[in-house]
Formats: sequence, C-alpha cells, structure tokens
Amino acid sequence: MADPDGETTDQPGSDGDETLSEALIAVARQLRGTSQATLAPWDITPGQLRALRVLGHHGALRMSELSEHLHIAARSTTEVVDALESRSLVERRPDQVDRRATLAELTERGASVLSAIRAARGTEAERVFNRLSEADKAHLARILRTLRD
Repeated sequence: MADPDGETTDQPGSDGDETLSEALIAVARQLRGTSQATLAPWDITPGQLRALRVLGHHGALRMSELSEHLHIAARSTTEVVDALESRSLVERRPDQVDRRATLAELTERGASVLSAIRAARGTEAERVFNRLSEADKAHLARILRTLRD
C-alpha cells in the first residue's frame, strides 16, 4: 500500500486491501505448501532437506557443525541424520582429525536426491514467479535479499 507520497506502508488501504505483511505471509504460505508437495515423492521433510542442502554445500561436517548450520539442538540433528542415514542419503564416519567426533556427509544417492529435489522445486518456483515480469523478478529478488540481510 502506498501513502500519499508514494511510499509503501504496511497499513491496509481504505478499500480493505491486505497489508504488505499479510501479502508477504500469504505468498510465503503458498510457497511453503508448494514446497511440501514437491518434497512428498521423496518422503523428505523440510528439516531433512535443509540438512541435505547444508551438507551438499559444505561437504562433510562434524555433527556439532551441522547443528550450528541448521540452528537446532544436537539431539535434533542426530534425529535428522538418523532418518537420512536410514535411507542411505547421508552416512556417518569418524573424523580423522578428532577421533572423538563423527562426520556426516552426503552419499552419492543423497547428492542425487538433492539434485532432483532442487530441479523439482525450481520448476514449482517458476510457476509461481513466472506471473512477474523479468524486471519485477529482479526487483523482488533485490528487495528480499535486503530484508534477509
């Protein structure tokens, strides 16, 4: 919603339009629903996907490092890795530098599943964002990065 000076506000207009916050939340909810539907064929939870993505980006990590990247407790990280390991997506191995520590890393199958999920999610995101012009997509990306950082 724009005020009389053309500035965007978070206040509803006199015609009852939703606020900027409400619109953002609605789009995020839509994307989250699409994301969960996209993950269904792999029976992967969003938390498990986050772990796969972190391991795919950083390579093998100590469990404590993975917990830090995921911003979750060590016990929760163990549960996530247990679930992924039971499906041969992640494997644990001893840390050669610190024998007390255990590393988690993607398996070849885990990397393949992660790649397939990324492709499927990209297709779903395109369906949502293709309603925007290229210029609008560029502006939205810039704005979202500013808000994120």
